[in-house]
Amino acid sequence: MENQMFCFQCQETAGCKGCTRVGVCGKKPETAGLQDLLIYTTKGLSAVTTRLRAEGQPVSREVNHLITVNLFVTITNANFDDEAIADRIEKTLSVKQELLARLQDRTNLPEAALWNDARDSFAAKAATDKVGVLATENEDVRSLRELITYGLKGLAAYMKHANVLDHENEAIDAFLQATLAKLLDDSLTVNDLVALTLETGKWGVDGMALLDAANTETYGNPELTKVDLGVRKNPGILISGHDLKDLEMLLEQTQGTGVDVYTHGEMLPAHYYPKFKQYKNFAGNYGNAWWQQKDEFEKFNGPILMTTNCVVPPKDSYKDRLFTTGAVGVSGCQHIELKADGTKDFSPIIELAKKCAAPTELEQGEIVGGFAHAQVLALADKVVEAVKSGAIKKFVVMAGCDGRMKSREYYTEFAKALPKDTIILTAGCAKYKYIKLPLGDIGGIPRVLDAGQCNDSYSLALIAMALQKAFGLDDINKLPLAFNIAWYEQKAVIVLLALLHLGVKNIHLGPTLPAFLSPNVAKVLVENFGIAGISTVEDDIKTLIG
Repeated sequence: MENQMFCFQCQETAGCKGCTRVGVCGKKPETAGLQDLLIYTTKGLSAVTTRLRAEGQPVSREVNHLITVNLFVTITNANFDDEAIADRIEKTLSVKQELLARLQDRTNLPEAALWNDARDSFAAKAATDKVGVLATENEDVRSLRELITYGLKGLAAYMKHANVLDHENEAIDAFLQATLAKLLDDSLTVNDLVALTLETGKWGVDGMALLDAANTETYGNPELTKVDLGVRKNPGILISGHDLKDLEMLLEQTQGTGVDVYTHGEMLPAHYYPKFKQYKNFAGNYGNAWWQQKDEFEKFNGPILMTTNCVVPPKDSYKDRLFTTGAVGVSGCQHIELKADGTKDFSPIIELAKKCAAPTELEQGEIVGGFAHAQVLALADKVVEAVKSGAIKKFVVMAGCDGRMKSREYYTEFAKALPKDTIILTAGCAKYKYIKLPLGDIGGIPRVLDAGQCNDSYSLALIAMALQKAFGLDDINKLPLAFNIAWYEQKAVIVLLALLHLGVKNIHLGPTLPAFLSPNVAKVLVENFGIAGISTVEDDIKTLIG
């Protein structure tokens, strides 16, 4: 049967080969085609901006932001709204035409840089053999191009979050766009693309550092915090995704309204930032990882605001209570736009919340977190002493993403099976598989140290490098440190590439290796970096812990 679409960018892709009829995420073929076309036009725009820079001409901040948000829109579980995606294609084509008019030299530009057409032609263009993953025939070239593309999508997500907090890095934007343009260049060899993959990891580190600075300079360094898992009696608003600026604006606008604000999924770590603790109506965390939202959103009773990816096409029972903003889009749900002054009006959400019942309680208790780099480094002497005394024998990085597959229960069982002298370092929603387990502590140090969102994975790298320095080691791989990472979407890809750039080896990646890695590309990663999949809990404990 002829493919109606082709997408293999996430871990849950059908059969670990590719979604060809409908996305496991819920993405329809029409949506997939428009997302492919948005990537194609964004690569074309990037070829133009890269040529402009080569001519010594400036590229505006607005154009840089357009490109990063375009990439963000195509991340898994971000946007299911065909009209919104088509709007972005139109905007991209319009901007590209304006910039083409400024170019002094238009020779040898790729077709994507020159293509322009009306909205009613988008579906037909998306269906051509020039657009989409399968436009690249060579399997290894395709694999590397997609690996780089997904890394750039993750980098763009970090950049978008930094940008909304007024942190910019023109060099990162220029690299991102130049690399998108290179992905249109058929003269690049497999070796060229391997080098470009590793370079993407280098810029990934820079992007994560920029976001870390944006978050900590704006909201303070995360600190050890106990987060309530219960509910209050007031009506509430549930905020999910990753965007701290959206949360800040929502908290400001709900002051004095009698409406509480709860976090969900990847927004849990917002409670760790000192600035958010001033808001008395910032209630606690509700629920678990993104994939359980259909049940949990229904029981929340009040409105839900999705600020970034991790949205699941909603059930009718709560679809009228689901609001989107930023790169997120769901057809039929109200979208909160960014105003010209950089603010958003959340009054429709607040007014709806006042009419809703308080949340139905899911659980009680608390989560302890806030172990980003500043907090862990403040405990560095205690940690180093615990290692030297033998109280801590090993650190295991179990960062990344959670997901629906039953095989992910492996991570819960792995955490349970770890020796009691082992510390788990985590970031991202993978933590929901084990952070609520009674794993105890080592001399007052919790056995699960949560650094925050997947966006905060930079903290884990800083912690590892600080430990390397503390122990006077010349190689990060000599630390008593193992990596058993769960991945799901494209932000995990840029984290992986960043770790490879930092020299980290022997990373175990699961629950399956990415479908977009061809056998030859996977072989390069295995032979040069020791990348491996997971097996059984018992065998992996022996391999990683000894």
